[in-house]
Amino acid sequence: MAERLRFLPAGTGALLVELDNLEATLTLLDELKAHSPDGVTELVPAARTLLVCFNPLTTDRTALVDAISSVDLSNRSSRHGETFEVPVIYDGEDLDDVAALLGWTVEEVVRRHAEATYTVAFTGFAPGFAYMTCDDPGFDVPRRKSPRVRIPAGSVALGGKFGGIYPTDSPGGWQLLGRTPLKMWDTSRDRAALLAQGDRVRFRDMAKGNTVSLSDAPAVTSEGASSATDVAGLLVTRADRPALFQDLGRPGQAGLGVSESGALDRASLIEANLCVGNPRGSAVIEIAYGGFAVRADQPLTLAVTGASSAMTIRTADGRSLAAPLGRPFAVDVGDELTLEFPVEGTRSYLATRGGFLVDKVLDSAATDTLAKVGPAPVVAGDILVPANAPASAVDPYRPDPVALPTARETVTLDVVLGPRTNWFTKKALETLLAQDWQVTAESSRVGVRLAGAEPLERADTSELPSEGTPLGAIQVPHSGQPVLFLADHPLTGGYPVIGVVADHHLDLASQIPIGAKIRFNAIAAFDPIIRETDR
Repeated sequence: MAERLRFLPAGTGALLVELDNLEATLTLLDELKAHSPDGVTELVPAARTLLVCFNPLTTDRTALVDAISSVDLSNRSSRHGETFEVPVIYDGEDLDDVAALLGWTVEEVVRRHAEATYTVAFTGFAPGFAYMTCDDPGFDVPRRKSPRVRIPAGSVALGGKFGGIYPTDSPGGWQLLGRTPLKMWDTSRDRAALLAQGDRVRFRDMAKGNTVSLSDAPAVTSEGASSATDVAGLLVTRADRPALFQDLGRPGQAGLGVSESGALDRASLIEANLCVGNPRGSAVIEIAYGGFAVRADQPLTLAVTGASSAMTIRTADGRSLAAPLGRPFAVDVGDELTLEFPVEGTRSYLATRGGFLVDKVLDSAATDTLAKVGPAPVVAGDILVPANAPASAVDPYRPDPVALPTARETVTLDVVLGPRTNWFTKKALETLLAQDWQVTAESSRVGVRLAGAEPLERADTSELPSEGTPLGAIQVPHSGQPVLFLADHPLTGGYPVIGVVADHHLDLASQIPIGAKIRFNAIAAFDPIIRETDR
């Protein structure tokens, strides 16, 4: 018997492999982990799909399709992990709705949920969020039609045939049964995610007096945060919006449900570091929409790249000097650097020679605003401490900064259609490419929320099982108004992706201001490939 594989384009650096079921998906995941084809950088499993991210400079879609099609899926994977007992207070807002959907009483929902055994199939959506299958086939409920803006951490929920526990406060559309006091995600533990693939979970009703021992949970380590007390550097004197530490992110952590994150405009981050002689990926400060100022407590060499803000240095003796964009410059003790609201672009990047002293989480100083992973946001009163790491000479002859979009412009972004283009009508595809889409004020590091006169119509209105979502994905919720995913997007999502912004336009997409308009340009047709492999 043959296994049917469907390969769907997911941008210039990823493809989505669609399989018959979860069992086949996890088998392919394990095989590719054990024998990874050249160029593969990340694997994101889901209910019936595997998102394969790759380096286009090392391999291409055709080579990966051939390599993956040759994988033997006849021997199904078996997973074994630890068994956890999770205490639950069954007071969820959706208990009555779940009971009605299943045709059970609330008491039966609680009883059967507590009697069932759940197994972690994969992780995604957010760090520590485990998608769990259930040995009771009766649990199969649709997501809510209107997702909640905020679901509290510890919420125990159902979505389709899966169970899950929200590790942090986050948006979500699953049905809420109750809550647990256990922490699903804690970076102070040796294993930050409480649950991993293969682990089994038994829920226990706290109303019946069950107690749970945490002796089998991953060990806790005591690692204190660094303190800026009695240190010198850059005192933040103004921060209209919190600024963020960013570097090139934390790739390769999908197994923990952690996305890459990192600077939105990677080219500008690299350029800031090159200006002051730092390694390309050193941590810098990402500043959104200006309104930021720092005062030096020691002589430093700085550089600012990205958004074109009016920058002024006010010296200790009262003089005002213009600071250059995209060039290194020096500040002395008492000098204050101010960045005003940018006339072009949205985000500026501040680097200091020798880098900043900042604690890393999972080998990165990037702050992921959705997952709440990384250093705390930078606010007024904080001190940015220089690391004084080895650096090369500054480079005052860097290329001139590129022009960035203004709020009055229409910006064209190249897109690759897929992976779910066929879920939309022909009219919707024409609308996506012919209509201007305005950037709304609800945009963030998670994604650019767009508004168009004509919403996108779906041809397939069924519920899409959660699947991996790449950087640059254009996801379309029920409203028909797209969201363009940026660096802090969730690893998996349950709305169809009509196209993905090409890699060469991702930095540009992150610098488009609120009020500007976007026009999408398809550079590749929707072209799924179907192959069969021995089972």
